[in-house]
Amino acid sequence: MALSNGWERASFIRLLAVSALLLVCLLTTVGGHAAQPSSLDGKALVEALRAGGYNIYFRHVATNWSQSDDVRERDDWLDCDPARMRQLSDAGRADAIAIGDAMRRLEIPVFEVLASPYCRTQETARLMAVGPVAASVDVMNLRAAQYFGGRAAIVASARQLLASTPQFGSNRVIVAHGNVAREATPAYPGEGEGLVFKPGDDGNFTLVGRISPEQWARLLELAGP
Repeated sequence: MALSNGWERASFIRLLAVSALLLVCLLTTVGGHAAQPSSLDGKALVEALRAGGYNIYFRHVATNWSQSDDVRERDDWLDCDPARMRQLSDAGRADAIAIGDAMRRLEIPVFEVLASPYCRTQETARLMAVGPVAASVDVMNLRAAQYFGGRAAIVASARQLLASTPQFGSNRVIVAHGNVAREATPAYPGEGEGLVFKPGDDGNFTLVGRISPEQWARLLELAGP
């Protein structure tokens, strides 16, 4: 196609750029990726979770950032020694206990609890005490992804898990890392924050709510006795 002048050429370039952007947006909404967020909050969010059908993705609670991870070989992440791996802080442990207590008091059903094998994610899940904890490398820390097929493989497995439908009338709790959520979903949670995802019939999932550690107390107030 011949373009007769500079204005036509500029318009054509802009059209190509818009088309490319639309194609990227389309590709990122298929294959187990999240759809655009919808909004559930407050009492509506509690009622939805009580009915079940959601995957609740928690980033591990607050950690001691004066510590750092020293992963030199496979399974180093299992170490709970603060000299080797970053561990939960006392405030983080208190948050995990409070989150679990709020979930039980709100009568949010949980049929499965999956957590990354890291010590800090396993401890977060155990302190929440909303069900038996099973280790899952589907949501492995991306810093250790080389042992599990690479970053793309972990992102794909995390998306597949978030797109899978929980047991009827119940919810799945997943405790993992911020970097997995940042790459696999449209949200980057803070420590202890819960992201609520609704699996779809098309193999995708939608972010419908976010709950910070501090907001659980507010949800208890809104839910009433």
